[in-house]
Amino acid sequence: MMTVYAIGGCLAALLLATGLTPLVKKFAIKVGAVDVPNARKVHTRIMPRMGGLAIFAAFVLTLLGLMLFIPDTLLGSSRDANLVKALLAGGSIIILIGALDDRVELSAKAKLLGQIVAACVVVFGFDLTVDFVNVPFGDKYLFIETWVAIPLTIFWIVGVTNAINLIDGLDGLAAGVSAIAIATILVMAIFMGNPVIILLCAILLGSIIGFLFFNFHPAKIFMGDSGSLFLGFSLAVLSMLGFKQIAIMSFITPLLIIGVPLSDTFFAIVRRWLQKKPIFAPDKGHLHHCLRELGFSHRKTVLIIYGIAAFFGVLAVIQSVAASHDANWVTLVVICVLLVSLQLGAEVIGIVSKTRKPMLNILHRLRMKVHAESRSK
Repeated sequence: MMTVYAIGGCLAALLLATGLTPLVKKFAIKVGAVDVPNARKVHTRIMPRMGGLAIFAAFVLTLLGLMLFIPDTLLGSSRDANLVKALLAGGSIIILIGALDDRVELSAKAKLLGQIVAACVVVFGFDLTVDFVNVPFGDKYLFIETWVAIPLTIFWIVGVTNAINLIDGLDGLAAGVSAIAIATILVMAIFMGNPVIILLCAILLGSIIGFLFFNFHPAKIFMGDSGSLFLGFSLAVLSMLGFKQIAIMSFITPLLIIGVPLSDTFFAIVRRWLQKKPIFAPDKGHLHHCLRELGFSHRKTVLIIYGIAAFFGVLAVIQSVAASHDANWVTLVVICVLLVSLQLGAEVIGIVSKTRKPMLNILHRLRMKVHAESRSK
């Protein structure tokens, strides 16, 4: 029965987002929530933002509408109910902060404070924390003490929220990557038989797809911080089930789900550290900037990053299935493939440095050595 609600919710949210986005666009223009081009931005004309309001409204209206018809027996445990309430309460705070920033451009400290407040609502208001971690090599259950679990959960929520915000640099990029991550969680929830997560992911996925009709290149509206922060917050909360479902996943799985924004943020920190720049200083060295410099068009760049996000999603699903069968060797293979792919990819596109390419240099020397040996024969 929950499958029917999930499919219906996805379609309803998609239609709602499609209908609401043009209205939000007019509202954004009316209140002056527009994005003006500058040296760091790719677009060349003034664009309305605040599109995240359409995603949030479609998600909330669909969810509340379905809750009127869904029997209490299908909602699962009290923790599942708390998860729904936490998403709505914390998401409301996040969307308010994001919408204000889209209009008046809040300071970084003000936005961070709002994110911390939303995270604290999740942790203290609804008692959702990372209590257990499934460690793939060693003891199956690793209990986390409360004094560690609380700051870890807050750090996770704030970190993922900002990671999505950082990749919002091209038309449809953050929305598409978030949709792929949500779809990944949806697949895992189906494997786990978690009806509440299935419902939440299906509704959120429909909301994002409906908005993408207007946000994919050439975009008619930007999601703004209201959208990127809300999607980041939602991903952070939903991906926490990767820590809680200890029989199915390991701590690696949530990292894979948000692999694109997380790796882009990591490489940005390393890049700025090597260049002796402030870690939070903006630059044009992010993944989408590097791909554009390699000559890819706007649309192709976004599609390539979609492909990378899907690659991470597949690895996450493989890892979760392997963890459920105690196949630790698969986890080892996934980690090795991930690390090699990240390093090679970073060197090829120059996301960390245009000159430092140790792995490519090693491969080049090996190829030259093999070539020389073949010629000597």
